[in-house]
Amino acid sequence: MAFVHKEMKRLMGKAIHSKGMIEDGDRVLVGVSGGKDSLSLLYLLRERIKRIPIDYHITAVHVDPGFGVDSAGKMEDFFRENDFEYRVFRTDIGIRAHSKENRENPCFLCSRLRRKLLFELADELNCGKIALGHHKDDLIETFFLNMFFGASLSTMLPVQELFQGKLAIIRPLYLIDEDLIRRYTVKMGWEDIDLGCPTAGISKRQEIKEMLLGFYKSNSKIKGNIFHALKNPKPEYLL
Repeated sequence: MAFVHKEMKRLMGKAIHSKGMIEDGDRVLVGVSGGKDSLSLLYLLRERIKRIPIDYHITAVHVDPGFGVDSAGKMEDFFRENDFEYRVFRTDIGIRAHSKENRENPCFLCSRLRRKLLFELADELNCGKIALGHHKDDLIETFFLNMFFGASLSTMLPVQELFQGKLAIIRPLYLIDEDLIRRYTVKMGWEDIDLGCPTAGISKRQEIKEMLLGFYKSNSKIKGNIFHALKNPKPEYLL
């Protein structure tokens, strides 16, 4: 546990410091789905306040997509038991995203509606930062998703400024491998909260993940090379 915890703290600290993600006095809204990534992010962000010379305020927020499994109730229990300031929203976002009226990809619409709610809450609470639990594997998978299905060379940014700089999305876990996060949450004894999504595990993202796992098994350097390539583009060799 000692090594895993230390490495999680080191890599998150490196990401925050190198990108200037969090400054003294910041109010940060932390999106918590209930999965291993967002739980780790929330816990480590609070822990970090105790050992750095700056102070910031965090508020956890969970959006229940409305699939009938009461993820909101489970997350409320977690927040209360661990003494986090929080907001929980019970919505029908997931149902709307999977309805016949939606002609878009359900994952895309669900994400967009949840993001809109986070923006509104950040404004209400005067939070200038929204922290999300995306990790290294997410960034790589998003790159291939955008290339294969969006015809663009792009991915998530560690820091994404919005609304003329009034709000920023930050991703403090972007340097961390998914497997390290999984090992950390196992040691912490946390279990993923099931949102009840009917397309979980059969999405295009899952297809990309499985494709990449095949490459990673064939050569352990491939993931690192892809991640480095995202930071080292050569526009002069693109059409």
